[in-house]
Amino acid sequence: MSPSRTRPSSSPFRKTPFAYGRSPEFTPETLPAKLQSAHSTKAGVWALLHIIEGEVLYQLEPPRQGERRARAGEKIVIEDGVPHHVAFTEPGRFYVEFYRKPDNGGA
Repeated sequence: MSPSRTRPSSSPFRKTPFAYGRSPEFTPETLPAKLQSAHSTKAGVWALLHIIEGEVLYQLEPPRQGERRARAGEKIVIEDGVPHHVAFTEPGRFYVEFYRKPDNGGA
């Protein structure tokens, strides 16, 4: 008897966000101007900024306020649709990993 290949609708895999993309690694020399000015992810898309080396400043844009500095080995959660910008405060490298929830009708 072979195991079923379908998951029940209550499966946690249908509700858990999953990584679906990753940016290249950025340095102070390669960081695009778009990331240094106000931008946001699409609705329903979250991101995780991974600092590999150096220090990065993550700053929210109005109407929200706040900032966070993170060093090598730390991560910053970027909420969906929230305007922000990033900058290096010390030379280094980082990349961004993108997450979303599966479609309700998907397998």
